[in-house]
Amino acid sequence: MADNDRIEGAVKNIGGKIKEGVGNITGDEKLKAEGKADQLEGKVQNTVGGIKDTLNEKR
Repeated sequence: MADNDRIEGAVKNIGGKIKEGVGNITGDEKLKAEGKADQLEGKVQNTVGGIKDTLNEKR
């Protein structure tokens, strides 16, 4: 079973991509930056979840 961090990270990453896209369309630099930050946070959270999954599989 996937760790919740992986799921939440993936959702945050997708949300960040959407936010960045809207920022690109509207020319809102702040929204673009927030989207990129959300994507980075989501990727980190997803990685942490992957590590947790790996550790749980070894038990």
